[in-house]
Amino acid sequence: MRVSWDQVFAWRLRRQFVALRGDADAVAVADRLCGVQAQVASAAETAVALRHSSAAPGGVAAALGAGRLVKTWAMRGTLHAMTPPFAAAALSLLASARTWEKPSWQKNFGASPAEVAALADAVGAVLDGRALSRAELVAELLADPRWHRLGAELGSGWGALLKPLAWQGVLCHGPLRGTTVTFARPADLLPDWPGLPDPADAGPRVLAAYLRAHGPATEDAFTAWLARGAHPKKTVRQWFSALGPDLTEVDVEGRRAWCHTADADTLATTTPTDSVHLLGPFDQYLLAPGTADTALLPAAHRPAISRTAGWISPLVLVRGRIAGTWEVTDTTLTATLFDGARPDQDALREEATHVARALGVPSLTVKIA
Repeated sequence: MRVSWDQVFAWRLRRQFVALRGDADAVAVADRLCGVQAQVASAAETAVALRHSSAAPGGVAAALGAGRLVKTWAMRGTLHAMTPPFAAAALSLLASARTWEKPSWQKNFGASPAEVAALADAVGAVLDGRALSRAELVAELLADPRWHRLGAELGSGWGALLKPLAWQGVLCHGPLRGTTVTFARPADLLPDWPGLPDPADAGPRVLAAYLRAHGPATEDAFTAWLARGAHPKKTVRQWFSALGPDLTEVDVEGRRAWCHTADADTLATTTPTDSVHLLGPFDQYLLAPGTADTALLPAAHRPAISRTAGWISPLVLVRGRIAGTWEVTDTTLTATLFDGARPDQDALREEATHVARALGVPSLTVKIA
């Protein structure tokens, strides 16, 4: 099966609720996209609101408060808001990589595998039926002399020692207290928490969900999105093999990739689009295939998108490709375009109305830098 990149991008735009905005709420968007990155809470709200025809920001927070989404460290060690069933499957795979047992991790963070296992037990006991702030959690842990030497790492805002516990389903983000983050056990917080499935079962499920939103994709793209290639290639190939007839091989202008068979006919008959779209920072449209995908993001412009301290810029999409960035200052949306791109101005202004709604501001004037 042969398709063009124009077809792939047009299919992804529709599949990800970008080209066909409707009434998909935060739960539906997170379910379709395999989670929304929530390292910056406002970015998650923007990602969801921009995929709805009329919703204001706040949908992610509401879904988290109702237990319909869970926020925790997941893919690539970053915070995501996910549906509980998908979170359980993804966490199972991340835990199975056991990155905290690698010498480089132990060197950086100073905890042995045995200490991580003991810490998981201790944190599970402290959080049993409770939601605690980081300071409260660390204070209770430090009452035990075993954890004194890890006090600085436990209190670090990066959460390095807490991530392995999140991957094992020991903790997740709990209810906010004003602006203070709390931690709780998923089993206590979520009424329908399923627990972590066997990785052999979770792998094909997560892969299928990824391909149905972000395909066609290679094995390398999938493992880079999941855990920066931490899983053995043999294991990943077993997940691909387990899908059997649900996988269809695709040639995308010379790149060998895979799509879900359920989407093959639609992909093959998708008509390329000249549409213009604006997406916010840290959007899955880019993070899932990765910033190194030169078909989506030309290498020369990667520094403008993937910036200092891991910041991922808001995106201007033309024909589904990344054609620039945008930012809002006061009441002006300024688009900075690559390689002399000149998107349709009426379409750009229409997109700016959706950005204004997603940001909760009355209106925006469009300016081309």
